[in-house]
Amino acid sequence: MSALPNCPQCNSEYTYEDGTVYICPECAHEWSANSSETDTDELVIKDSNGNLLQDGDSITVIKDLKVKGSSSVVKVGTKVKNIRLVEGDHDIDCRITGIGPMKLKSIFVKKA
Repeated sequence: MSALPNCPQCNSEYTYEDGTVYICPECAHEWSANSSETDTDELVIKDSNGNLLQDGDSITVIKDLKVKGSSSVVKVGTKVKNIRLVEGDHDIDCRITGIGPMKLKSIFVKKA
């Protein structure tokens, strides 16, 4: 019998292989046989079109957004350069010209 890896979620030794996927019967966790276990902590944020965003990318706003506590509005088509990705509901930290530092939701932007 070949030595299968322990489950990365619960560290169970009773894993089994199903095609190209390993499965843990104790916690029902599934992972790819080809993936490395170090990639699980990486922050994955996608724009409204499903494109993967990274720190330093440029984005375009796809909807008019009201600025909380102000009468300003971020208009459709506003381009934002050099974004930073953060955890949370508002997952993009950026600086918008004329408004200042803001946090945006990734569902309201697309990659430029």
